[in-house]
Amino acid sequence: MKIKTIYLEGFRNFKKATIAFAEKSVVIGSNDIGKTNLLYAMRILLDKSLSDIAIEPKDTDFYAYEPTDSFEIRIEFDDVVEECVIAKLKQHISDDGQLVLVYKANRQPSSKKIEYRFFAGRDKDNLAEIDSRYYLKTVNLKFIGSKRDLLEYIRQERKRLLEDAKKIRDNDEIGADDKTLALIEKDLENVGNNVAKLNYIHKATEGVNLQLSELSYHNQSQQIVFDVGASNPSEFVDELHLASQIQGKNVVVGGDGRNNQIHLALWSARNQMVHDQNKEPLEVSLFCIEEPEAHLHPHQQRKLAQYLSETLEGQVIITTHSPQIACEVPPTSIIRLYSQDTDTQAAGNGINPFTEAAFIDFGYRLDAISAETFFSGVVLLVEGPSEQLFYKALANALGIDLDRLNISILLVDGVGFKPYASLLSSLRIPFVIRTDNDIFKIPRQEHYRFAGVQRAIDIYQSFYEKDEKTEGLLGDQHLLIFDTPTPPKENLSYAKSIVALLENFGIFISNVDLEHDLYSELPEVAVEFFGGEKESETVIEMQKRKATFMFEFLRQHSKRLNQLKDSSISNPLKKCRQIAEYLYGTPTNS
Repeated sequence: MKIKTIYLEGFRNFKKATIAFAEKSVVIGSNDIGKTNLLYAMRILLDKSLSDIAIEPKDTDFYAYEPTDSFEIRIEFDDVVEECVIAKLKQHISDDGQLVLVYKANRQPSSKKIEYRFFAGRDKDNLAEIDSRYYLKTVNLKFIGSKRDLLEYIRQERKRLLEDAKKIRDNDEIGADDKTLALIEKDLENVGNNVAKLNYIHKATEGVNLQLSELSYHNQSQQIVFDVGASNPSEFVDELHLASQIQGKNVVVGGDGRNNQIHLALWSARNQMVHDQNKEPLEVSLFCIEEPEAHLHPHQQRKLAQYLSETLEGQVIITTHSPQIACEVPPTSIIRLYSQDTDTQAAGNGINPFTEAAFIDFGYRLDAISAETFFSGVVLLVEGPSEQLFYKALANALGIDLDRLNISILLVDGVGFKPYASLLSSLRIPFVIRTDNDIFKIPRQEHYRFAGVQRAIDIYQSFYEKDEKTEGLLGDQHLLIFDTPTPPKENLSYAKSIVALLENFGIFISNVDLEHDLYSELPEVAVEFFGGEKESETVIEMQKRKATFMFEFLRQHSKRLNQLKDSSISNPLKKCRQIAEYLYGTPTNS
């Protein structure tokens, strides 16, 4: 069984949201967007480590941005075929394996008294009230929070792993273990006797017992001693500590990163042990981990993503801020939370409509750098590394703090904008595009076309809501094709009108390309850098080396880029800033 969808209404920062989950889901979103609140909603219904007192609703659990005195958490499961769950909840499971669990809270406006109830049913329209979370013995959620005491987690999981391993022994193994425990018992007795013979141990215990006799007349027959830990061999083995061995020598288990890995390995070992028995499980556990990348090196974060996806049996839901993890899972597994007028929503209701074909087209480009865009508030898409270098430097010169505004600049390595636009649209991440105003000859024809303008129109038609004025203007697209290398005035005028209109959507087309535009706006700087005399000569030199030229150019002249503040070259950055301020209410002084 697995969680199919979660519905939240009036809960914390969720006004009304439906979120669908996959077998392995990665939840992303900015800080304070509601990732922890989403997980806590699941825990209220499924986490048996939360007490009855802990799940009592509080005033802070109600939606904060509009008056409301009720909230609902609804979890819908499918593929419920496990006998342990069916035995416990048979009357609430449909013939096709559907199950719904609901938590509802109500607050009396007059008395402010808060009550809550649980429900179960075959679908959301056929629910019956239940007394408690009695089902937790058979279906529950294993949760690791971001603020975790790793050593305590390890201690607990170590003990549970040993208990589970005991349960699956056969009779021969039990007999052999009993003989070994008898030998351990004799050894423990010898160790205890030898410890007591140590002079400093004897003196220390003698001093403690003397002070106890002075403090009280009671229990005079009792003596305090230093014990080796356990005289019972079973208790001694149950309290074994984990140690790391290097060349046969025990060393202290590593830092938090290593402890994080050890805990997840213990967790997975228990999970695999139960699965390998090929027996009907006694319970179904779903796994939920906040920020599993904590304390881990980037390479280990990528390995962790594979580990969680491939090793843990059952449904796994994680939240993360790690591009390393995001780049190791298919975009179809990513659930992005975003804010819409103070209300948190999931892009596509959690179902990423990014098609398999689009993913294949995009996949080879996906790495930790491009995966950073999953966590962005706004993305500026540019053609190549020279544009990426330039716009980062220009943002700095204009005082546009990209990190503060959560803006990423991503190169598409050519003119293949559509796979990126498709992914960003599916995740509801706003994007701005800056592309060259290419004019190309049509193959096997004596005609030319405004290739850059047509590229921009294609993006508009694919990803934006249709605008009446724009649609009317696009009726004359035949003017984007002409017979001579230099476009006639009528055709040029038409192309310019489209360029101006598309800027309203965040699609920017250069006058020619970055090098020509840069020369046009800063001719004295370009000439000074190359020592040329003609624009054509200088631009040719700029285009020969592109990214190498841009790096050197910016290294020497980045301080002079503030001269471009009122230039059209800076408009894509200004549009990004405008979107960020509108969406996130981030005022700037630039």
